[in-house]
Amino acid sequence: MKIHVLQLGTLGANCYIIETAPAQCVAVDIGGSAERFLEFLRSKKLTLNKILLTHGHFDHMGGVEAVRAATGAEVYIHADDAHKLENAESSLATHIPGERFTAVKEYISTIGDSFINDGKLCFKVMHTPGHSAGSVCYICDDVIFSGDTLFRLSMGRTDFYDGSNGAMHNSLLRLSMLNGNYTVYPGHGEETTLDFERNNNPYMQRL
Repeated sequence: MKIHVLQLGTLGANCYIIETAPAQCVAVDIGGSAERFLEFLRSKKLTLNKILLTHGHFDHMGGVEAVRAATGAEVYIHADDAHKLENAESSLATHIPGERFTAVKEYISTIGDSFINDGKLCFKVMHTPGHSAGSVCYICDDVIFSGDTLFRLSMGRTDFYDGSNGAMHNSLLRLSMLNGNYTVYPGHGEETTLDFERNNNPYMQRL
């Protein structure tokens, strides 16, 4: 699996571009800087088929509509966060003075745990609420795209309007109980592994 990473948008959230077949790809989170993202696709001669959103906060979806309109890519988000794609306040864009919000006009809502296929790869959607009600992780082979659920030695904030410490506890527990080790690509910061977090992350050690 070939994975590219860009830091996009006002807060520099991680955007992952995963090649799923020759010249084909999907993206996980596009937090802004749409033209930079599109230029990267052009430079690599990649066609974008799908945009997988880990949740609906603006720093993960700010560039989605411009990219969707330019590429025709399908947009996926959990149903519990779908309303954030259409509302600046719900997406928390209004928390950043001058932040420009562009609603996403077309998207596909997922419910619970499900699967999304593209090219030769299958992405399992694992519902992991806590940072937001509709936060998810995407699991593909031995990789987890964890959004703002799990970070290296930390976890996502739970103090936003639909965050929940209890839900985050349960989500981290589900991740900790996965069989085997995984490379974890978070929404912010550097990559890590699930075994490293099981053994060192203070939030996982409390489970």
